[in-house]
Amino acid sequence: MAQINKPNEHFNTVLYTGDGSGSARTITGVGFQPDWLWNKSRSNAYNHYIFDVLRGTNMIGSNASTQEEDKSPQFSAFTSDGFTITNDAGSLAINASGVTFANWCWKANGAGVSNTDGSITSTVSANTTSGFSVVSYSGNSTAGATIGHGLGVAPEIVFYKATTAAFDWLVYSKALGATKELVLNSTAAGTTSSVFNNQDPTSTNLIVNTNSGNNSSSHSYVAYCFAPKKGFSKFGSYVGNGNADGTFVYTGFKPAMVIYKRTDGIEGWMIQDNRRPGYNPMGGNLFPNNSNAESTDARFDFLSNGFKAKSTNQNTNASTHIYMAFAEEPLVGNNNVPATAK
Repeated sequence: MAQINKPNEHFNTVLYTGDGSGSARTITGVGFQPDWLWNKSRSNAYNHYIFDVLRGTNMIGSNASTQEEDKSPQFSAFTSDGFTITNDAGSLAINASGVTFANWCWKANGAGVSNTDGSITSTVSANTTSGFSVVSYSGNSTAGATIGHGLGVAPEIVFYKATTAAFDWLVYSKALGATKELVLNSTAAGTTSSVFNNQDPTSTNLIVNTNSGNNSSSHSYVAYCFAPKKGFSKFGSYVGNGNADGTFVYTGFKPAMVIYKRTDGIEGWMIQDNRRPGYNPMGGNLFPNNSNAESTDARFDFLSNGFKAKSTNQNTNASTHIYMAFAEEPLVGNNNVPATAK
């Protein structure tokens, strides 16, 4: 497997402070067009705002089951190095004066193309280099329906969301197995479920059952698919030890971002990244399942080859957790210079 030596060409975190202006404002510094943008206020209890290249100005939130809403002109466009926000009118507080924001940005492959690999025709924007794709499709209420994802390898994490109805997010994790589901907008533990038809995704297709959360003939859906790539991403599980000298998780790279969730108990989802605060121990916690402002309590050290729990908190370092990790830099790049810890 070829290694990605410049992870920031495929994933990046950008921070900004709202200025309250009603004029167009372009946020830059991403380094590429962010085909998937996840925006969250750090300082205020605002909802999470998720946009992607296939749905344009339509927003969904990770902490809500609500259907997508068109948020133009407050969010108006993706650009080659970021995105444009135009004003703070209405319910989308994406540029409120003095409010700080974090933006997690992934590169897919621009405008989508039709994919007929599955029994349901999908539209796919796929970055096969980094193992990430955005998939849109219409459900058909058929058990065992297949949906092309465009990656060429089987994804290990998939987020599903109905865009035309208020259904919960469904999360597939290879580490948890295809007979269980997680819900992104919930603190619930992993539960036994047949929503993935008890089948793991293949190298070409997602597989779904007849659940309204990912396959109703009355609704449209989006799926975000992630396959691991050396030097860029890793997905799996770890078992906490309940100690301040916590569990170490090997990724093979210095993390830029970690998303994690306890799976055997009721605990919230967590996000930490290398920009908040930018040094160990990492304490800039944001919570995909709720709108809370940023919490500063320390949870992890980001190391040159993985991350290590530094908390006794049950939602970080107890029992079993799944995780998604994305790289700042590989452990050893093509210049043979090893990464250093924070």
